[in-house]
Amino acid sequence: MSTVTRARRIIWLRRTVQTLVLAAFLYLLTANRPADGAAPDSPVDLFFDLDPLVMVASWLATHTLEGISLLGLVTLLVTLVFGRVFCGWFCPFGTLNNAVSSLRRQFRRVVKRTEQFNRWQRAKYYILAALLVMTALGAQWVGVLDPFSLLYRSVSLTVLPAADIAMSSVANGVYLADPHLGSLHLRDLTEPVYRWWQERVTATELRVFSGTAVVFLIFTVALVLNLVRNRFWCRYLCPLGGLLGLASFRPLLRLTSDPDACDGCLKCTLSCPAAAQPEKPGEWLGTECFGCWNCVGSCSNQGLDFKWFPPVRKTSSGSIDLGKRRSLAAAAGGVATLSMMRITPAANAKTYNPALIRPPGARPEREFLQRCIKCGLCMQTCPSGGLQPTWSEAGLEGLWSPVLVPAIGWCEFECHACGQVCPTEAIRPLELAVKKPVKIGLAIFDTTRCLPFAFGRECIVCEEHCPVPDKAITFELREVIDRDGNVNTIKFPRVDPGRCTGCGICETKCVFRDKAAIRVVSANEDRHPDNQPILTGGDGYGADPYGPTDSESSDSPYGY
Repeated sequence: MSTVTRARRIIWLRRTVQTLVLAAFLYLLTANRPADGAAPDSPVDLFFDLDPLVMVASWLATHTLEGISLLGLVTLLVTLVFGRVFCGWFCPFGTLNNAVSSLRRQFRRVVKRTEQFNRWQRAKYYILAALLVMTALGAQWVGVLDPFSLLYRSVSLTVLPAADIAMSSVANGVYLADPHLGSLHLRDLTEPVYRWWQERVTATELRVFSGTAVVFLIFTVALVLNLVRNRFWCRYLCPLGGLLGLASFRPLLRLTSDPDACDGCLKCTLSCPAAAQPEKPGEWLGTECFGCWNCVGSCSNQGLDFKWFPPVRKTSSGSIDLGKRRSLAAAAGGVATLSMMRITPAANAKTYNPALIRPPGARPEREFLQRCIKCGLCMQTCPSGGLQPTWSEAGLEGLWSPVLVPAIGWCEFECHACGQVCPTEAIRPLELAVKKPVKIGLAIFDTTRCLPFAFGRECIVCEEHCPVPDKAITFELREVIDRDGNVNTIKFPRVDPGRCTGCGICETKCVFRDKAAIRVVSANEDRHPDNQPILTGGDGYGADPYGPTDSESSDSPYGY
């Protein structure tokens, strides 16, 4: 078998693997939408477990292995042997970039096609350095640019809800219009598809998310840039690619070239999506190569091939000079960015944002932000859709981390899925019985809007929906005189702060839809002793459900 024939078979194998991995990613994404709020049966966080960047960043931020998957070591081991094949074969975001890059042939007259190495490809290494320095100092911003977090966040918070709306609109439109030809109705074709989509993909009521325009914009730009340069994100910006590039400086499987067989056709250069310089004998860049085998398959003279070498043997190959000054500048940029994030009262626990209601099981804010990679798993699995991405509630450091917005949805009393799917245990995986009494906030009445207080009319909606045993909302009977002088006995609601968990269902179900008459704020949350205006009594409800951890001080069970 010739080298070219073998390479082309490997290329088709790679494409098959890429397709299957992307399908697996999408399957696990839809599997994270259980209708009953139970934790998904499938390992929905598998790709994050395999991400060595998440593993390294979590360890740097927390200085502990608690909640950290070591499966990322498998990815690093594969990289040490085969090079950056994870980027070329197994990364679903890389597969999407490949697919968009294939459209470049339609734009040959608009975009000049060149695949030569550019010094700006060093940028991903500087981005990696800045992010790791920030992480080591306690600011976990790796998830903003990590390809798995970016892809999952973008698809689950924007693309999938848009697809739900599109499917519903088309199916309802066809059903109402009822286009038919005799006994053949178009809805007989659309309804089974729509029912399958609802049962297998949507799985529950429509979940939509606020403040995701920037998320979708970044995702779209990242894909469109592939029309400018092949695999633009992977080449220039991906911090995971930078980490894997550093690990593949001397892989066991390396590209070899025969200078005598090269006629300067540059087919290998044009087919290389990584600009790894396969056309330059002795200057191949193993740190950039995706192991796609395109260059070998394109060489009609069979002058290129991948061969095995022992790790101790040096081969003639090129290298990327990152430069000490530029690397130090990148690290300094990380420190400067962290400092700018922290120069606010909220970031220093001087104030607490009443709208920053974290899900039950969330660690103290500083530790939470050290772990949260903004992946969106918890938001997608929330059965009520109440978990939303933050925009300004947690400052720039907490961008796109989860926050409960009771105006949209509540924390289901019988659900603990968010902690079960969190890949870094920023939200602890509490057992359901332990999660139920956790206080994440406090419900407060607005007496200027509450019907009994403001208008003398009875309303018991909030009490009816309160899921807490023995009810956290009770009533006080009062006599009210109406305009005609009649005396009526009205139930006036009260919140028992010792039992209210801040789940938010009272705000969600309030009869005022514009601005609820009862609203939940972050006060009284268990994770922050300093944010508790109500002194808890001895009722046993709201006791510390977490217990101490290695990183928490003896003075406070939460480390503050």
